[in-house]
Amino acid sequence: MMMQNLELLEQKLYEPSASLIADMSQIDGDIMILGAGGKMGPSMAKAAHVASKLAGKDRRVIAVSRFSDGESRDLLQASGVETITADLLNEDHLQSLPDVEHIIYLVGQKFGTTGKEPFTWIMNTYLPGRIAERFKNSRMVIFSTGNVYPLSLVTAGGCSEEQSPEPIGEYGQSCLGRERIFQFFAEKYQIPTLIYRLNYAIDLRYGVLLEIAKAVMEDKPIDLRMGNVNVIWQGDANEIALRSLLHCTVPAKILNVTGPETVSIQWLANQFGNLLNKTPRFINETQPTALLSNASAAHQLFGYPKVTLRQMIEITANWLNHGGKTIEKPTHFQERQGRF
Repeated sequence: MMMQNLELLEQKLYEPSASLIADMSQIDGDIMILGAGGKMGPSMAKAAHVASKLAGKDRRVIAVSRFSDGESRDLLQASGVETITADLLNEDHLQSLPDVEHIIYLVGQKFGTTGKEPFTWIMNTYLPGRIAERFKNSRMVIFSTGNVYPLSLVTAGGCSEEQSPEPIGEYGQSCLGRERIFQFFAEKYQIPTLIYRLNYAIDLRYGVLLEIAKAVMEDKPIDLRMGNVNVIWQGDANEIALRSLLHCTVPAKILNVTGPETVSIQWLANQFGNLLNKTPRFINETQPTALLSNASAAHQLFGYPKVTLRQMIEITANWLNHGGKTIEKPTHFQERQGRF
């Protein structure tokens, strides 16, 4: 019964807000999500479809991915989202995709970068140029990452969009390359574009909170060197991405997306310790710098996230305590050298 209640609560936390529905009513034309088979894509596509229906818009929402997991494709189709199975590095596949008014670009390579650096650069820097050429008549929201920023003092409030990028390691460098390619083509073809720098999205099945909670539950030591993080509920991150279609500009607009708090890892672990009746174990000393973003510009545009940090902590602890399904895709938020 508890798991059923948790699943219902999760569904409620993903329901489209009135603000998203209102913005969907102002967006004309179809929406295509490229790279929709990953962690965020399926829930974002469903949100776009449901919010569009509630807004009275009979638009196509199209999810494009290699869909190595056929189950996610089937679930999307069952929910009313169109799906296209395609490898975007295959030119025939790319050219066969439909022309649409709006693109949300989620494609990227992160984990496994070390040892496969050339493929990471192909995915993160070469492919964006092909996408921009192919969809030069569309508006684009381009997913990027806070990893383009340097580590900053915890007391400085996080890097805002005015901070010059200084990525650490080849993953972050290739992501900055992705941004630069899209910026170039935005001006060349006058493509309204928004570059969406995210860290870190949270779902009950993956994310920083789940990783800390699992470490506490399993009596595993928690590394405190990266002692602070930013997090945001995945549903809120999805809504900001969709609503950002109304804020694409030329030159490309850059927007940090995350929650308002600078969250202490030690404090998080102690919160989970209280909820799970465990005593957290720690190793190493908290460093004065961390990978942190200041998302006050996004909060000014869209308001604060509707799902609070305390809500995320409580539901994550309950989810884990009652054997909820998890995705084994760690964030590696502890990484300070940029090696993914």
